[in-house]
Amino acid sequence: YDNSPQVRHLREKLSSLYAYKVLCKHGVDEHIAQNLAALFDAVKTERMVVLRDYASPNSAQTSDRIVEPYLFVSENSEVRCYEIKTGQNKTFKLSRIRKVEPLDLLWSHKNEHAEYFTDLFHFSGEERFPVTLILGQLSMSLLVEEYPGASAMLKKQDDGRFLLKTEVCSYKGIGRFVMGLIDDIEIVDSPDFVEYLRGKVEDLTQKVGK
Repeated sequence: YDNSPQVRHLREKLSSLYAYKVLCKHGVDEHIAQNLAALFDAVKTERMVVLRDYASPNSAQTSDRIVEPYLFVSENSEVRCYEIKTGQNKTFKLSRIRKVEPLDLLWSHKNEHAEYFTDLFHFSGEERFPVTLILGQLSMSLLVEEYPGASAMLKKQDDGRFLLKTEVCSYKGIGRFVMGLIDDIEIVDSPDFVEYLRGKVEDLTQKVGK
């Protein structure tokens, strides 16, 4: 029931072992715990399941989804699945599933299970885009304070600034950070990211002009 960083780290270690019988007692309510246990078992045995009465936030409707669950994300609150009907990999929230019903069918689309990444700025996706920045003391300090994982990626330069080489799943997170501290940050060899920022600056200019 503790949600401290130490306990969250322990849960992540447990999840890597697919210890679902332990995880189902890690502090979530019984409904989510049951879904979590059934999904972990399906991942471990590589079986399909039906997500009964999944409540879609987009359509505001509920429906059954036949899927191949293969990866847990967001501290096990979401599961990445290959959906049979659409032929797409999607992310489903455990809390939106009424019941997970295992099927006596093995995965048949394993080769289509795409990797799913979460970047330094907590954005997730199947693709990653490289970005290189040189940070001053202020931006470096604020980056490490807000995203502690960045400390292992920083390399101090001869002029006292810090080099950050990372890959992001979306430019939104890193864009927000850079635009807020642009006077203390230099962008290096990242043309796509620069183009993204140019678009944001144009949008901002139009809004301010109005």
